[in-house]
Amino acid sequence: MQTASAFVLTAFIAWTLFLLILMEGLRVRFLFGNTVAANEFRPDNSNLPPFMQRLARAHANCIESFPVVGGLLIVALLTDRAGLTDSLAYWLLAARLIQSSVHVVSTNIAASYLRFMAFTVQMAIAVYWCCALFA
Repeated sequence: MQTASAFVLTAFIAWTLFLLILMEGLRVRFLFGNTVAANEFRPDNSNLPPFMQRLARAHANCIESFPVVGGLLIVALLTDRAGLTDSLAYWLLAARLIQSSVHVVSTNIAASYLRFMAFTVQMAIAVYWCCALFA
């Protein structure tokens, strides 16, 4: 990849896809284990164990933030202004990976604070990028 922004955009998409494949792979185990019928899966996995519910939310968080984060990276790349996003791109990706990973593995208070901090980092970077791209 030529820029950090292009790499992070692709990695963000790959991470979202990884979470989806993991979730669907585990759903197949429930299906073939005769734990859940094919027509009983709920989008939020609310009829499955808590881990699966957290995995669904982690995936949904990626989908929900992609229009903002992905959109800003795409604008920067299409307007040849990736220099504005490159310096913080890896930090944004790290915060996204932390948020998703913590979301999946734990729900305790400390994990919730860490997850919120990671989300806050992503939103602060997005606000900075948005302002920089408008300037």
